[in-house]
Amino acid sequence: MTDQMTEAWTKMMQSMLEQSQQMARAFNPALETFRATGFEDLVPTMSKDFMEMAFGKTFNRDGLDSKTRLLVTIAALTVLGAHAEPQLKLTVRHALEAGASEREIAEVIYQMSMFGGLPAMQKALEVAQAVFAEQEPKGDDA
Repeated sequence: MTDQMTEAWTKMMQSMLEQSQQMARAFNPALETFRATGFEDLVPTMSKDFMEMAFGKTFNRDGLDSKTRLLVTIAALTVLGAHAEPQLKLTVRHALEAGASEREIAEVIYQMSMFGGLPAMQKALEVAQAVFAEQEPKGDDA
């Protein structure tokens, strides 16, 4: 992304956040600090082509592909533990779309038990398994 695009995106997101905070104050002052659960359901999984453009070859031609970037992100979010559950759920969806297998995702999470601890690993596996269960069957009869 160009600096101009990044700046425009940041301004748009900041404006949306400010508007939502104003709405929350208007509806109920107690909602100002409310954190919505299920937010990740509002953001659809990006297409594989878009993820490759954003995380892979287009902007990072000599770097990592989108699948690897998303697996690394899953590792980091696993170590963060329950604080990053919505982000982990969304990233697992994106990783599957980018071509990661359920086994690859699970192995990354298992590996992170050494860094984030067993509770963080277990929570991340629960989140990943919930995402796996949501996925439509691929139609492979084999």
